[in-house]
Amino acid sequence: MRAARILVVDDEPQIVRGLKIILRSAGYTVDAAATKAQALAALGSRPPDALVLDLVLPDGSGVEVCQDVRRYSGLPILVLSAVGDEHEKVRALDAGADDYITKPFGTDELLARLRAVLRRSGDAPTDPTLRIGELTIDVLDRRIARGGEEIHLTPLEFDIVRVLATHRGRLVTQRQLLADVWGPGYQHETHYLRVHVAHIRAKLERDPSRPRHLITEPGVGYRLRDPDEA
Repeated sequence: MRAARILVVDDEPQIVRGLKIILRSAGYTVDAAATKAQALAALGSRPPDALVLDLVLPDGSGVEVCQDVRRYSGLPILVLSAVGDEHEKVRALDAGADDYITKPFGTDELLARLRAVLRRSGDAPTDPTLRIGELTIDVLDRRIARGGEEIHLTPLEFDIVRVLATHRGRLVTQRQLLADVWGPGYQHETHYLRVHVAHIRAKLERDPSRPRHLITEPGVGYRLRDPDEA
């Protein structure tokens, strides 16, 4: 099988060197770019299988790269974010990034998140019945079961789960969830989400104090995941 090609975009030479070593050791082919202009040129001339993208670049931002890519491609994008870049991190996710990892990062976490975005890029979510861990979600009939036992959700709760399920494992920002479920006028009403997510977690999780499926990324959003793939 052909090794997946990863384009690393970062202007810090030591970060690029470290990423090349990690990714090549894991069996990937690696290209690198240090600027937004170089990244867009590389994406056009030699399209990779995934993009590992720093948010801060000398001639622009990772958010702008995400926006440009999403105009024509579903390319998996894993954002590298420095601590303190939370606002830009959310903007990148809203612009189409698939996930993020915070600098400094561990090798195992980086590779696991990269495998996840590559795997999801090959998913074809055309089946109206979604299976995530022990959850079975029937999108058409608006029914959900855990381990074969049906769980009652309110229509609003189901809509939240549906949006998260269709982005299986991917981080969905609070703003995106609010817009998809309530509408564009509610993008800043984050207290709505906190209340409803708490109710959903109490119904879906066997131990709501230790959630395994419905995960909160503080200050950013939520993801619905298969615990065995985490």
